[in-house]
Amino acid sequence: MSLLARKEEVEARVAAACQRSGRNEHEIKIIAVTKYVSLETTRSVLDAGLLQIGENRWQDVKPKWEALHDRGTWHFIGHLQTNKVKDVIGKFGYIHSLDRMSLAKELDKQAAALGMKVNCLLQVNISGEESKYGMAPEHFFEFAEEVSKLQHIHISGLMTMAPYEMEADATRPVFRGLRELRDQLNERNIFSYEIKELSMGMSGDFEVAIEEGATWVRLGTVLVGKEA
Repeated sequence: MSLLARKEEVEARVAAACQRSGRNEHEIKIIAVTKYVSLETTRSVLDAGLLQIGENRWQDVKPKWEALHDRGTWHFIGHLQTNKVKDVIGKFGYIHSLDRMSLAKELDKQAAALGMKVNCLLQVNISGEESKYGMAPEHFFEFAEEVSKLQHIHISGLMTMAPYEMEADATRPVFRGLRELRDQLNERNIFSYEIKELSMGMSGDFEVAIEEGATWVRLGTVLVGKEA
């Protein structure tokens, strides 16, 4: 199947999920995850009008970013080591994986040096899997309070990864849990602005994520495909 055919199929599935859940499909932004494909395939993704690009390792994305960075919005969606902040700061429109205070402080420090604010999402390990990054939900509000004191970080939303399940519907409680945390965060007015985005849902479960409130879905194989 061609990239354009996959794009059309994904868009149809997004629209159907929105119809089922009474949502407006314009609320959903698709992040094309290009971490496993080449520079040329990434260029084709942008040519197809998919302008939100997701990557998770600077050493892998560097040649793609240097060639194509002005053509779309780049999302850092992987675990970010504190010593790699200097490589990604100012290059990615959003960092989806803020999950600990040492990282928050380094992001704030590097953003201050550049005279900018960095858009971040708070990553929460809703499922509790040991193999997943993200803070535990019981630490979430305390962490948010601390981050709210940092002048150069703007929290755009929350992010989570669901466990791999044979039945996509089994991921529903994870996505619902993230949405409920976001809503509670807004009710507490920890930040002086509304937190809107929910980055959740991947190739195997994005329709369930949309039904539960996702605003960004991160799609790799189902959309971008695999290299031959």
